[in-house]
Amino acid sequence: MSSNKKVLITFLGNIDYDTRCYNFYHTLKVNGFDVSFTGFDWLTKNFKPVKGDITIHKLKKGFLSLSFYLKFIWHIKLALFSSRASIFFAEDIYTLPFVVIFGKLKRVKIFYDSRELFGYLAGLKERKFVQSFWKAVEKLFIKHADHIITTGSMDSDVLKEMYGVNNTVVLRNFPRYYKPAQQTDLRNQLGINKDKKILLYQGVILKGRGIEKIFDILPDMSEFVFVLIGGGEFENYYKNLAVERKIINQVFFIGKFNQEDLPKLTPSVDVGIVLIENISRSYYYALPNKLFEYIMAEVPVVVSNLPQMKEIVHKYNVGYAVDPDNKDELIAALKKLTSDEVLYKKFKQNCKIASKELNWENEIGNLLELL
Repeated sequence: MSSNKKVLITFLGNIDYDTRCYNFYHTLKVNGFDVSFTGFDWLTKNFKPVKGDITIHKLKKGFLSLSFYLKFIWHIKLALFSSRASIFFAEDIYTLPFVVIFGKLKRVKIFYDSRELFGYLAGLKERKFVQSFWKAVEKLFIKHADHIITTGSMDSDVLKEMYGVNNTVVLRNFPRYYKPAQQTDLRNQLGINKDKKILLYQGVILKGRGIEKIFDILPDMSEFVFVLIGGGEFENYYKNLAVERKIINQVFFIGKFNQEDLPKLTPSVDVGIVLIENISRSYYYALPNKLFEYIMAEVPVVVSNLPQMKEIVHKYNVGYAVDPDNKDELIAALKKLTSDEVLYKKFKQNCKIASKELNWENEIGNLLELL
């Protein structure tokens, strides 16, 4: 195989739990590329390192996290140094500096996947120095990427405004077009009564993702339960909060699932929740993959009325966009959605129609042309 068909994808995360990386990897494989992946996992309990075309190193986070970063730097440098690929992908800001440095030394094509506005990460809102550091890193290295991938047109506009870059290509966070022949019935699996409506949060468990907004309304809505699929550094925080709020009987944390099993779970819920809070510029422009995963599963949604999400929901008429800080508006939307059977069926049908357009196979064309 010619060297110009060899690709290395780098990511500070685990491909098994990241839809975007998973889709990149397998799409390139199908299209004749020789693809390898180097990633890391420090969140999955009892995780064992994986080596091969997909290599995932195990990291541990301690008090100062020094060993975490030193091990990350060692493995990412070794992977890039030893790679014979002619195309490097940096799937986040953390791998970008290394990909640029080794990419320039090796004269390979550099793709930077700006999947978030990393200079405005919500998780760093209270850590101004760290946020400024990563913004400076991005400013220094982003101009050396041959192509910058974004998840929405507004993100491209922001990067152009911030850094003066014009070499962006939009690749929205769409799932593969997939309708599983066999589905997993969460209601039966979790022992949830048929008269209860299931709200689903699917993704990394972090603050600012609207989880607490649902916790706030559950005491007033006994007809609803809340299922969370995923994991993250704040999982225990929210488990303790559910106990503190005395809503533990309405909340189910069922952990992480890989990219093969996840689509079998989603269709069995009633409403998909994407209540991202407007606490950072990155979140304001968010267009997360979970929104499109719900649509693919033909599950109507309730999302935040932030510009890019609201545009999708209104254009395809698949649910409601609400102000997540307005408790009454959120409750009204959920009750209307789940009590009006005709409306609900209409939204489900619209999801089915939209899924034929909002899928990875339709979206990936522009990137494949660049490659």
